[in-house]
Amino acid sequence: MVFSRALILAALPLLAVATAIQGRADALITSCCSTVGSSSDPAIASQLGLLGIVLDGVLVGLDCTPITIVVGTGTTTCSGTTVTCTDNSDGGLVQIGCVPITL
Repeated sequence: MVFSRALILAALPLLAVATAIQGRADALITSCCSTVGSSSDPAIASQLGLLGIVLDGVLVGLDCTPITIVVGTGTTTCSGTTVTCTDNSDGGLVQIGCVPITL
């Protein structure tokens, strides 16, 4: 009984760290987007309008896929613009709050 309590108490800090790491990983999404620009750009705004999304001057990525990094080379398979975004609620079609990055 004492051993099982000790095991549970030892596991709690690990669970807390794993939860904290998972929370931070979800905060930013690194993707490869075919189009990146301001939501106030007429061409982007019209595409957002078709999806029923209304934004005001936020940098967005359109037609995005998750980044693939080739291990050992430090290169990616992105042929568009690499971005880190705060919201991927539309399943990759639109990513919101993006910042272009260089890998």
